[in-house]
Amino acid sequence: MHRSAPLLLSCLLGLSLTGCASLTGTPDDSADTGEQASTGDTPTSSGEGEIQYADFEPEVLYLLLSAEIAAQRGRYDVTLVNYLNAAKQSRDKAVIERAMRIAQSLNGDNAQQQLASLLLEVDPDNLQAHRVSAIQAVRSNDLQSALNHMERIMDLGGDADFDSLAAMAGNLPPEQQQELLGLYKKMAERHPETPELNYSTALLLKVTGKSNEALERIDALLEDNPTFQPAIVLKGDLLYQLGKRREALDYLLVNTRRFPTNRQMGTLYGRMLIGEGELQAAQDEFDRLMRRFPNTPGLRLSHALVALENGQTDLARQDLTRLVQQGHHTNEAHYYLGRIADEENNPEQAIGYYRSVEEGNYYFPALARASALLAEQGELDTALTDIRNLREANPNQAENFWLLEVNLLIDQGEEKAALDAATEALQSFPNNIRIRYARAMLFDGTGSTQQAEEDLRQIVEEDPENAVALNALGYILTSHRDRLDEARTYIERALALDPENPAILDSMGWVLYLQGQQQEALAYLSKAWAAYPDPEVSAHYGEVLWATGARNQARVIWKEGIDADPDHPILIETIERLTGEQAP
Repeated sequence: MHRSAPLLLSCLLGLSLTGCASLTGTPDDSADTGEQASTGDTPTSSGEGEIQYADFEPEVLYLLLSAEIAAQRGRYDVTLVNYLNAAKQSRDKAVIERAMRIAQSLNGDNAQQQLASLLLEVDPDNLQAHRVSAIQAVRSNDLQSALNHMERIMDLGGDADFDSLAAMAGNLPPEQQQELLGLYKKMAERHPETPELNYSTALLLKVTGKSNEALERIDALLEDNPTFQPAIVLKGDLLYQLGKRREALDYLLVNTRRFPTNRQMGTLYGRMLIGEGELQAAQDEFDRLMRRFPNTPGLRLSHALVALENGQTDLARQDLTRLVQQGHHTNEAHYYLGRIADEENNPEQAIGYYRSVEEGNYYFPALARASALLAEQGELDTALTDIRNLREANPNQAENFWLLEVNLLIDQGEEKAALDAATEALQSFPNNIRIRYARAMLFDGTGSTQQAEEDLRQIVEEDPENAVALNALGYILTSHRDRLDEARTYIERALALDPENPAILDSMGWVLYLQGQQQEALAYLSKAWAAYPDPEVSAHYGEVLWATGARNQARVIWKEGIDADPDHPILIETIERLTGEQAP
């Protein structure tokens, strides 16, 4: 037997329709407030006049009664269908509006559109009907109709919400973005004295990549409306986006003090300060905002993270602990509390915090670090058991748990177990590129270059623009002196996709050296080493320097590599092979 759901029922229906009449009247009566009116008794007067009723045909009454019974039994789909039919047959405004609320509660787009059209026939100036029609028109990509309804809302004195549609345009295809921009510009010409519309047009210009034109429009808007705060925020954003960062910061500094209660403006200013590395100023700004808006948890979280970056651990811990106590941003707060305990060399406390992260973007990083800490304490088997149990309990996330297990085993030096895990995972998830890449690197590390090549080729076939896999495949092929041209082709493809990647620059320099182009190789290797002085890059760069006669410079490069990793096998082999001396 189904249980009734009184709370949801009251939200959906609100009005008991147990008699043979319907409530009609203005939007301020019980049809909108959810107050119940019994049709069996005459309501008492409350100083606002008696409630008026409209007689229903028996067929309509039957639909309404059966709709209520269906709702009591949890069959809200039947409730919606019956209310929709009752609305169409009765054309009663109160029934239509109630049916509309039910359709909105159930996300019934088609029903909402039908009801909105019906309500506009009954009440052409109904703001809610125009709003619903606008939303449904956007969802069906009928932008002209959407704006027609929004313009009508504006003419009726309502909030047309032009800026929300402009902000949503980032999710539209480019051709529809341009169509919407054209419609906005035409509407702005018809209503030149409407700041909200001109602001929304500028926002849409920004979304479509026309930032300079957007800034010109905003400047013109602010000349006539100097205190229009949304435009001030957008101007600061545009200045920063156009590379005028100092001007943007100065502009927002002045205006955040001019409008201290504008939270959006202050938050944008704080984030820009973070982007410019002015972390103490950013912390001060978020502190100001947090004091002014103490009930906004996001500001406290931002303040905590900036304080953490500034080395003010106790202050960050205080903010994060308060967030946990208040039940806000608990996953992020637990993760960063774990980071603090981790850095303070308190692994047990860190593990506890990490394990308290239950979902969201920080879930797998927290679980990975908790597993690593357990392994470092000699409890690798416990960490693996935990991961496997979670994988079994959450099959929809199994791929991520497999990758977590493989990476944990690699980090703990358990290459054979990691290879076995990756192979088992690929039996269930053969298209997982990250697991296949991990297996390719394991094959390569154990000398199974043929298997590594096969895995990498499969990745490249499925994802031709995977620069990491292209580079790895090219680099592996450099071990075959008769395949250097093929290796170079893959590396060049990777470099075209990611021209500043130090690993790819190193591979390019190395293959050029093996092809006898020493000077060209030095250009790539020096750039790779400057960006990322990894011991393997040091080995390659030093070898080419040695071959070109710059042997003292080569020794300097090698020494820096040895200082970073005294046991790096490739670097040690390179030094001993070329110098005939034991590596320092």
